[in-house]
Amino acid sequence: MVLQSSDERDESRMTTFTPDTDIFCDEDMLRDDYQPNSITARETELDAYQTALQPVINGAQPRNIFLYGKTGVGKTAVSRYLLDQLQRDSTQYDDVDLSVVWLNCTNLSSSYQVAVNLVNELRPADDQISTTGYPQQRVFDLLYEELDAVGGTVLLVLDEIDHIGSDDEILYEIPRARSNDYLTETKPGVIGISNDFGFRDDLSPKVKDTLCEEEIHFAPYNAPELEAILGRRAEEALYDGAIGSGVLGLCAGIAAQDTGSARQALDLLYQAGELARATDHDRISETNVHDARSKLERSQIEHGMRELTRHGHLSLIAMLQLAIESTGPFRVRNIYPRYRTIAEQSNIDPLVRRRMHDHLADLAMLGILDRTARNEGRSGGQYYEYSFAVDLDLVTTVVSDFEGVSLPRRVSELVHSLE
Repeated sequence: MVLQSSDERDESRMTTFTPDTDIFCDEDMLRDDYQPNSITARETELDAYQTALQPVINGAQPRNIFLYGKTGVGKTAVSRYLLDQLQRDSTQYDDVDLSVVWLNCTNLSSSYQVAVNLVNELRPADDQISTTGYPQQRVFDLLYEELDAVGGTVLLVLDEIDHIGSDDEILYEIPRARSNDYLTETKPGVIGISNDFGFRDDLSPKVKDTLCEEEIHFAPYNAPELEAILGRRAEEALYDGAIGSGVLGLCAGIAAQDTGSARQALDLLYQAGELARATDHDRISETNVHDARSKLERSQIEHGMRELTRHGHLSLIAMLQLAIESTGPFRVRNIYPRYRTIAEQSNIDPLVRRRMHDHLADLAMLGILDRTARNEGRSGGQYYEYSFAVDLDLVTTVVSDFEGVSLPRRVSELVHSLE
C-alpha cells in the first residue's frame, strides 16, 4: 500500500480554473447591465423617441418625454442607445451643447430626495450636499445653480421615477424653471421612465400638462420579438453549436407568456447555460431551460418573501405555523389569532384583521400563497381560503433569517431540523 504525503493529497484536491470553451464565449452579453450596440424589435418606439428628441439637435428647447411600460421591455436600453447617439451627433454642431444626466430613483421617495441627488450628480465628489437639513426650495435653488453652471441643453433622465409616488413637485419645477426665470443659461428637459402604468394617471394635473409633452408606451414583447432578441445576443454570447434545437424559442415563449420581458428571456437563457456548464455539457438543452425556470422562480419567490414588510413577515409566519400543525387551506379567522399572538410576543403592535388580510392578499399576488374564493350562500357567506403555493422548506429557510420576530415553537423546531 502506497501512502500519499500531505502535500500530494493537497495537490490532488486542488481545483484548477480554465476558460469555458463549450458554452459561453462572452456571457456578459446576456447580463442585465449589457448595453447592446443595436436595438431589436423596437422600431416604432425608436422612431417616436427620435422625433421627440429632434428639437435638441435643432438647438431648440427640448421636449419633456415620458416613457412607460413593464420591467424589461426596453425603455432604459432604448433610452441609452438613442441618447448616446444624440450626444455623438451633437458634437458635429457648434451651436449644440448637450449634457445628459442619469438618475435612478429606485431608492428615492420624494421630490426633495430626487433634487438632492441631482445636485450631487452635477457636483464633484468632494463637494456633495447632505441628503437632509435643507428646506426644499433651497435644494431646488442649488439645483438651478448647478444646471446653469453646466449651460446649453441638459437632459435629466429620471429612471424608475414612479418610486417618488405622489410627491411630484420636481416634475413640475424643472420643466418650467426657464420660463420662471430660475434658469438663464440652460435649457432643461426631463425624460421620465416608469414601470408603473398607473403612475402617469396619478400625477397632478399641472405635472401632466408640463411633463407629458411626449408619451411613448413600450408594450410587452411577443414571442417572435423575444426570440429575435435572444438570437442577436446568442450569436456573440455563445459558441457555435452551444444551443440545442428549440432552446431560444422555448425561452422566448416562457417569457412572452409570463411578462413579455426581454430581461426574463435573457435570464432564462443565461441560467440554462450555467446549468449546462455545471453538468459538463457542451450544449444547452430544453431540459436545462425548464430547470432554469424552476430555479429562477424559486429565487424570485424567496426574494419576494425577504422583501415583505414586518407585518408581511408576521402573516407569513402565522400561515407557516398553521401549515405545520394541520393541512389547509385556512381562513382568515384561523390565521389572524396566530398572527396576533406572534406580533405581541415580538413586541410589535398587531394590525386589525382587515389590514392583516391585505398582507395575505399580497402574499397571494407574489405567488407565495394560493387564494381561493368560497361562497356558501346565505348560511356561510363569501370568504377566502389560503394555502401555500411553494415548498414549506423554502419558506422555513427564509423565515429563519427574519430579525426581531419571535418564532412559534413548532416553526422554530422545523428551522432547527433543517440546519
